Amino acid sequence: MSVKVQHLTKNFGEQKAVNDISFEAQSGEVLGFLGPNGAGKTTTMKILTCFIPQTEGKAEVCGYDVETHPMEVRTRIGYLPENNPLYKDMYVKEYLGFVAGLHKMGNAKKRVAEMIEMTGLGSEQNKIIGDLSKGYRQRVGLAQAMLHDPEVLILDEPTSGLDPNQLVEIRSLIKQLGREKTVIFSTHIMQEVQALCDRVLIINNGALVADDPIHKLQERMSGEVVVTVEFHQPAVKAELQKIHQVKRVEALGDNRWHLIAAPGKDIRSDIFRFAVEHKLTLLEMHKEEFSVEDVFQQLTK
Repeated sequence: MSVKVQHLTKNFGEQKAVNDISFEAQSGEVLGFLGPNGAGKTTTMKILTCFIPQTEGKAEVCGYDVETHPMEVRTRIGYLPENNPLYKDMYVKEYLGFVAGLHKMGNAKKRVAEMIEMTGLGSEQNKIIGDLSKGYRQRVGLAQAMLHDPEVLILDEPTSGLDPNQLVEIRSLIKQLGREKTVIFSTHIMQEVQALCDRVLIINNGALVADDPIHKLQERMSGEVVVTVEFHQPAVKAELQKIHQVKRVEALGDNRWHLIAAPGKDIRSDIFRFAVEHKLTLLEMHKEEFSVEDVFQQLTK
């Protein structure tokens, strides 16, 4: 297990920023860490990266306790903080070489070149960091986090400030890294979560309110299965209600209907048979899916 958190709690005076949370993250997994502002995400990340100590509980990274073996943890983690602190008076290539020196890397020049290519910084490598756009500074932050080839990547809002083209490139990079490393990242962009994550944690007021694979998370939203159908010809509501496992029927107008069943019931094959038996042309049929954003709002209101 790359990351293991057990009953983690962090108090700031009387305020509980993190309240008894537990979770695990494995190698080859992209874990989305979601929550409203002030929910405790960044505090948890700072504990995992040994920036601040926990009040109670335990956290391990690659088998090393963050409290008793912080140096071993730091060598195995790549961290991009939310505010992305950089030396803005240094050149991009110079800065990455400096970071490589801190990690005492033997193949520093080669690795810096690889990171510059991987993060798309080739055209900016000889510029002063302070002259870069926010998006390119974010790329520099990502490059320094990955420079020493860590086993675990912890990224706090990694795509903040990127334009649409940069978003596609960095998301692809995170997905690629997630095949061999443990990636934990926070974001407020729900489409990003659906595109990248294998699993999602949602934290609210310091407490963990969800820990599910992405497909299971979406199933939590509703206690019913809703299928939207449209026929070419008019259908009779009373007849639709006789379809096997259909609990309720709602008319949407223009020969469109919502057919509602109990949780876990797939009624689409029954609807198809009904259409054939009643000589109805089926123009549309799909099961309604709730987005991660819907689930997030429900769990954090």
